[in-house]
Amino acid sequence: MRPFWVSLAFRELRGGLAGFRVFLACLLLGVGGIAAVGSATSAIRAGLAAEGREILGGDVSVSFTYRFASDAERAWLAARGAVSEVVDFRSMLGRGEGERALAQVKGVDGAYPLLGEARLSGDGTLAEALAPRDGIYGLVAEPVLAGRLGLAPGDHVSLGGGSFEFRGVLEAEPDQSLGRFALGPRALVLTEGLHGAGMLGPGTLFSSFYRLRLDGPADLAGLKADFTASFPEAGARWRDRREPAPGIERFVNRMGAFLVLTGLASLAVGGVGIGAAVKGYIGRKTRTIAVLRAMGATAGEVFAAYSLQVGIIALLGVGGGVALGAGLVGLAGPLLADRLPVPVAVAIYPAPLLAAALYGALVAALCTFWPLAQMRELGPAALFRSSAGSAAGRPRRGVLAVIVLLVLTLAASVVWLSGARDLALWVIGSVAAGFLLLRALGWALRHLARRSSRASWLRRRPGLRLALGAIGAPGGQTGDVVVALGLGLGVLAAIGQIDANLQRLIREQLPEGSPAFFFVDIQSDQLERFRALVGGMEGVGRIDTAPMLRGVITHLDGVPAAEAKIDPDAAWVLRGDRGVTYAAEPPRGARLVEGAWWPPGYSGPPLVSFAEEEARELGLHLGSTLTVNVLGRPLELTVANFREVEWRGLGINFLMVLDPAALAGAPHGHIATVHAAPAAEAAVMRAVARELPNVTAIRVREQVDRVAQTLTDIGAATRWAATVLLATGLVVLVGAAGAAAEGQTGEAAILKVLGAGRGRILASFALRAVILGAAAGLVALAWGMTAGWAATRYLLDAGFAPAPGTALAVVAAGTGLSLAAGLAFAWRPLRLRPAAVLRQTAG
Repeated sequence: MRPFWVSLAFRELRGGLAGFRVFLACLLLGVGGIAAVGSATSAIRAGLAAEGREILGGDVSVSFTYRFASDAERAWLAARGAVSEVVDFRSMLGRGEGERALAQVKGVDGAYPLLGEARLSGDGTLAEALAPRDGIYGLVAEPVLAGRLGLAPGDHVSLGGGSFEFRGVLEAEPDQSLGRFALGPRALVLTEGLHGAGMLGPGTLFSSFYRLRLDGPADLAGLKADFTASFPEAGARWRDRREPAPGIERFVNRMGAFLVLTGLASLAVGGVGIGAAVKGYIGRKTRTIAVLRAMGATAGEVFAAYSLQVGIIALLGVGGGVALGAGLVGLAGPLLADRLPVPVAVAIYPAPLLAAALYGALVAALCTFWPLAQMRELGPAALFRSSAGSAAGRPRRGVLAVIVLLVLTLAASVVWLSGARDLALWVIGSVAAGFLLLRALGWALRHLARRSSRASWLRRRPGLRLALGAIGAPGGQTGDVVVALGLGLGVLAAIGQIDANLQRLIREQLPEGSPAFFFVDIQSDQLERFRALVGGMEGVGRIDTAPMLRGVITHLDGVPAAEAKIDPDAAWVLRGDRGVTYAAEPPRGARLVEGAWWPPGYSGPPLVSFAEEEARELGLHLGSTLTVNVLGRPLELTVANFREVEWRGLGINFLMVLDPAALAGAPHGHIATVHAAPAAEAAVMRAVARELPNVTAIRVREQVDRVAQTLTDIGAATRWAATVLLATGLVVLVGAAGAAAEGQTGEAAILKVLGAGRGRILASFALRAVILGAAAGLVALAWGMTAGWAATRYLLDAGFAPAPGTALAVVAAGTGLSLAAGLAFAWRPLRLRPAAVLRQTAG
C-alpha cells in the first residue's frame, strides 16, 4: 500500500494542469533553447572531428610564413608519410584590360589533394584542369570570382607577371582551410606556374603548408613534440586532425557558450513565472490544505504530497524542453549544413541535453522550494483565516540553507559546464544584479504606490488612485511582473545598444579618415615608382608606406610562448604570425608611453618597440626579451619602449617595430595605405594593375562591409536568443496578468456596486498595466544601457554613444506588452454580474 502523501499527490494530478500552464511554458522555452543551442554546438564539433582529416587535408599540417620548408624539415615529414605542398596568398586576378578582382590564391602540387577530391563544374579532374597546355598553366576559381570577372573556359587571366588559362569553376575543395580569414574568393593553380609568374620571390607575402598523410597509426602528440624538438627555431605552426580548425572551434565554442548563457537568462526569467505559478496554486489550495491538516495530515505529509506533484510536472516540463531542443536541431540539420561553412553531424548528443535538463531541474527546484516551504509552516487555523493567495509563513533557517545550496549548485554547474568561465561569471553576475535591482524596484514601486494612493490630490482622480492602490496591494503581482518584463527587456536593450554602437563604429567612424586601399607586395625597387604613379593621380591624398615582414613570437623572457603566463585577452598575439616592421624614427602619430626610441644609426643588440596594451597583457616590461622567428631566423629582441597604438583607424600599425639594423639584409616587401576619393578608386586600381601587376590592392570599403556582414550575422543569432528570453518574459507576464485577474474579479464587482462604470474600471486596469510596464522598461533601459556601455567599452574597446531610438523602443515595448496582457484578462471581470461574484465570495 502506497503512502498517503503519494496517493494525495496523484489524486491532485488528476485535476489536470490548468494551474501549471505558465510553469510548463517557462520550462519548455528555457530548457528547449539551451538544449537546442548545446545540441547544435555539439553537432558542429562532431562534424569537425569526423571530417578532421579532410578539412585539414591530411593527418598533419605544418605551415611556415614567407618561406618554404627547408630540406631537413621536408625530409622529416616525408619520412613519415605522403606529403603535399600548398602555398596560400592573396593577389589581384585580372582579365585583359578589364576589371581586376582580389583573389585568395592557392598554389598546389601534383600530390594535391592527399585526401578527398576537388569538385569542378563539368567534366575533368583538377590535375587535368591545372596542367600546362601549350606552355600556359590552368586556373580554376570559385563561382563568385568567375562571375565577377565574367570568365568562361578558355579565357586568359593575368596573375602577377604571368598569364593563366581559366579552365573551370571550383565548386568544392577538400581542404577548406577553415580558420584562415580569406579576403577574397578562391583561385587554384599549380605552384610551379606561380614561380614562373614571379609571385613567390623573396620578400613576397605568402604562407606555405605541408600536409602529411601518415603511413599508419601514430601518436600525434608525440609527433608534434618530436618535430618541435628537432626544429625548435623553425617558427612553424602545427595542426593535426585532433583540432583541424581551431579558429572555427574557438568561435563555435564561445558563441555556443554565449547563447547557452542567454538561454539560462531566459530560464531565470521563467523561474519568476514558475515560482508565481506554484505560489498561486498553493493559494488556491489553501482551504483544501486546511481541511487536510485539520483531519490529521502532518505538515510533512502535505509538503511531500505537493512537492511530489510539482516535481512530476517539472519533470514533464524539463523532458518536454529537452525533446523540443533535440527535435529543433534534428529538423534544422539540413538548413544548418547548407548555411554553415563547417560540417554538421546531426544526432542525439546526451551531454548538452543532460546539461539543459540539469539547469531546468535546478531552476525549478530553486523557484518552487520557497512557496512550498511557506505552506509547510502554516497550521490549520492560519490556513482557514487566510484568503486565497495570501497565506504566508516564515520558513525555517534550514529552508534558507537549502535555497543557498541550490543557488551555489546552479552557479557552479553553469560555470563548469559552459566552457567559458569568465563569460559565465559575467552573465551570472549581470542577471543576479538585474534580478536584485528589479526586485528592489518592485518593492519600492509597491510601497510608493501604496503611499501615493492615500494622497489628497488623488481624491478627484479615482482611476489613478485605484491603479496605485492595486499596485501597492499586499500579495499582488507587482514584483513578478516587474522582474519578468524587466529582465527580458533589459537583455534586448543591451543587445540593441551593442548593435547600434557596432554599426556606428564600423559604418561611420572607421571609413571616415581611413584609407581607401591597402597595397601589399610592393618590392623595394618598386616603392618610388609606386609613390610617383599613385601620388600623381587626381583625387589621391596621403600615401603612407612601411616595410613589412611577419614573425612568430616563440619565447617571452626565455619562456616558450606556449608555456608563458599571460592575460587571456592577449592569447591572439601568440596564436599565429604577426606583422613586423622597422623604423629609424617613431612612426607618424606614435605616442611613446614609456621608454625611449633608439638613437639615429643605432647598431647594437636588436631592440623592439611594442604596443603598450598588448605588452602589459603579455607581462612585458622595459628590458624584457622576446624571441621572434622571422623567415626562419630567430631574433632575440629587447623591449626598448612602449607606444600607444590606435588600431581602429585602419592606418599602418604594427604590434612590433624593430630598429633597422635588426632586419638588415632580410628580404621583404612594403605595404602602403592610400587615401583617395571614391570617384578615383577605380582609376587607382587600374593604374597599379597595369604598371605593377604583382602588387595586390585590398579595397578597405569592401573589407569593412564583409566585417559588418559577419557582425550582422552574429547579431542576428544573439537577437534570436534574446527573442526566446523575451518570449519567456511574456509568458510570465501573461501568467501574472491571469493571476491578477482573479483579484480583479472581486474588485470590479465592488466598484460596480459603488457606481463605477465599465470605462472607469477598465481605465484603472489599463493605467496600472502602463505604470508597471513603463517602470520595468525604464529600469531595463538603464540596466541594458549600462551593459551595452560595458561591452562596447571593454570588449570592443570603443567609445559608447547611446542609441535613443532603441532605448525608446524598449520602454514602448515594456509599456505595450504590459498593457496588452493586462487588458486581455480584464474583459472577463467586467462582464460578470456583481451579485453573482459577491454571492460566490461570501459562500
